[in-house]
Amino acid sequence: MDQSIQRGIEHNELPTFQYLMQHGQYYPDMISSFPTMSISIDSTLLTGRYPDAHHVPGLTWYPHHGKRVIGYGSGPFEVLRRGTKSVLTHALKDLNGKHLNPDLSTLYEDLKRRGFTSGSVNGLVYRGMTEHQIDLPQPFRGLVPLALPFQVKGPDFLAFGALSNPLDGVTDLPDGPADRMGFNDRYAIGVVKYLIQTGQLPDFLLIYLPDLDGKLHKHGLTDREGIKETDQRLSELLEAYESQAQAPNDTILIVAGDSGMSQVLPKDQQPVIYLPKLLQRYHVLPTGEAIDQSTEIALAVNDTMAYVYILKPEMPLKEIADVLRSDPRIDIITWQEDGWIHCVKAGDPASMRFKAGGDLQDPYNQSWTVQGVERILDLKRENGTGHAGPLRITYGKYPDPLRRLQGALQSHEGRFLIVTAKPGYELAEAGAPTHAGGGAHGGLDASASLVPLIIYGTEKRPDFLRIVDLKAYLLDLLQTESRK
Repeated sequence: MDQSIQRGIEHNELPTFQYLMQHGQYYPDMISSFPTMSISIDSTLLTGRYPDAHHVPGLTWYPHHGKRVIGYGSGPFEVLRRGTKSVLTHALKDLNGKHLNPDLSTLYEDLKRRGFTSGSVNGLVYRGMTEHQIDLPQPFRGLVPLALPFQVKGPDFLAFGALSNPLDGVTDLPDGPADRMGFNDRYAIGVVKYLIQTGQLPDFLLIYLPDLDGKLHKHGLTDREGIKETDQRLSELLEAYESQAQAPNDTILIVAGDSGMSQVLPKDQQPVIYLPKLLQRYHVLPTGEAIDQSTEIALAVNDTMAYVYILKPEMPLKEIADVLRSDPRIDIITWQEDGWIHCVKAGDPASMRFKAGGDLQDPYNQSWTVQGVERILDLKRENGTGHAGPLRITYGKYPDPLRRLQGALQSHEGRFLIVTAKPGYELAEAGAPTHAGGGAHGGLDASASLVPLIIYGTEKRPDFLRIVDLKAYLLDLLQTESRK
């Protein structure tokens, strides 16, 4: 996050970040996708579309008329409650093979069609056109309750921890059980260093560095060790070239966050909103259990955001929204009904609704119709008349909220609400990880939604500073560079 980088530079702790920022472009406020969870964000990055098109709603979600809530693995207790085999099947097979919209082309697929090579190192979403094998060495196969090996499709080069290590036996990488089976920064940078030093970099390579996220979840936004370690990993990457001065001639390096975080209050200040208790008058599906005729509500918690599914058609959505807004720790509650997206806020009797198309144009050239009290989403209209062109609407503490809420609410079928917690709080159900005193993401507000972007090696910039716009930018960048 920008504040971590700025604080580290003030303390002279981040020489690599400082170098890249001084010699490249730096933007502190690129807008993430929503919900601000890596799996959904990566899907947006690689498809250039929001969840209403790519169909990966979040880290947990419920498929319409399904038997169980889908979880890709948010924490060990949640994995155990949902079943290890079920979670791994969804994460390792279904996410890229079924859930990510098969009718929507990924960046890797587009690059292949245009004659470019591509690669992914520990990216969670990696669907491409080249066959790869997911497997583990024989001593470790017992750690995964799946039939191994099996085939997946990815970019030309796919390194996915120990499950797909094309450098196994070529170079030593930390990919054992003590190293989270290779899902760590040292593994990722080790792979990239080898590709650089042997001249095997593809035209485009995505590298996912997960360690900082874990430290911020645990220690909160004041943690300085995590970003210092990330700086060191980036330094190792640059040092793999003959010199930093040569690197821009060989590579365009783009460093970006995927989501921000909000600081969760200490445990003694009741930061956790336990949704089953808040909805205790209804029959709420326990985590990991199968839906039956008595189930009225199912939950899919994504840190500070949750989908609340209403499974009985006779239960009004607004009724559940009113129950949720009774807790002052809740922030925004939205749902879709009769062609409108409705929004209410805890502690505020007002409401608003909106839909795509209309006389209001936002900073991203998107048009809307908005009715009701606009302070709910901190919207502001600029002065002007229809004769002077379209009316303009600007956003406050919720970046690009109309399009991002629409993207999540139309990401999959069903009757459901989206609920977010106020900064300082997070949502939970049985088994869901909580982060009292630490950091959490998932939400719609600026703290979770704004991330830094560094572009090093080119003066070209994206049309808009949103993750959803990066795919088009990367394709254009590669096409432009290939013509030089």
